[in-house]
Amino acid sequence: MADDLIHDPNGGMPRLREIMRRLRDPDRGCPWDIEQDFSTIAPYTIEEAYEVADAIEREAWGELRDELGDLLLQAVFHAQIAEDRALFDFDDVADGISDKMVARHPHVFGSESRDKSAEQQTRDWEAVKAAERAAKAQSGVLDGVAVGLPALLRAVKLQKRAARVGFDWPDAGHVIDKIAEEAAELREAAEGLGPDKVEEEFGDLLFVMANLARHMKVDPEQALRRANAKFTRRFERIEALLAAKGKRPEDSDLAEMDALWDQAKTEERV
Repeated sequence: MADDLIHDPNGGMPRLREIMRRLRDPDRGCPWDIEQDFSTIAPYTIEEAYEVADAIEREAWGELRDELGDLLLQAVFHAQIAEDRALFDFDDVADGISDKMVARHPHVFGSESRDKSAEQQTRDWEAVKAAERAAKAQSGVLDGVAVGLPALLRAVKLQKRAARVGFDWPDAGHVIDKIAEEAAELREAAEGLGPDKVEEEFGDLLFVMANLARHMKVDPEQALRRANAKFTRRFERIEALLAAKGKRPEDSDLAEMDALWDQAKTEERV
């Protein structure tokens, strides 16, 4: 019966879970899958999440279906490892997130009114999460902000938490002033204070830049992804323009490539 499910093209979620159980089976499974644990799989989980974000950014909807499948596999893999260790299973994971969503949306699943602004719903959401942290004995303002988050994202989350208790600049102008201060300190460090101090001051500058993004309601991860995409697009145009001359970038120089960069920018504006 299990073999029939594994080969059923319409088997859905039960099929995927059975495939993972077979892969992890000590007697009949795949040696690589059997050897994995939470820590060895975690990097793949992070990678797959980024690939989902990339497909969305490029509006590659066919790819998105596949990338979501890859990400779903990660959740199933972790849950199977947990089940093998008698910690919990996939149903526990699904039930846990379902309970959380119901508890965090009393205006949908409970008796509270849906007649709220998005801002009020956000405040209510944060209040519910604060109560959840309190139930877990997480009393510190910054408790529960995952250490494993990408550093830029974690910076924004830490700043949001601190802002809730009033530890924040009053407006973006003050943050911009702080950026100028941190940039000056970075310049000073670069002029002879050593690599450790340079790294520290560079980190301070990035942290304040993340704070500016928060004040300006910009997602810094998305902004940087778009900047990366723009750089890639324009540099590839430089390569194409050089190729039309029978040249490669290494055959060119900065002055020529800079002029072609300006041309690429101009073409995008037309």
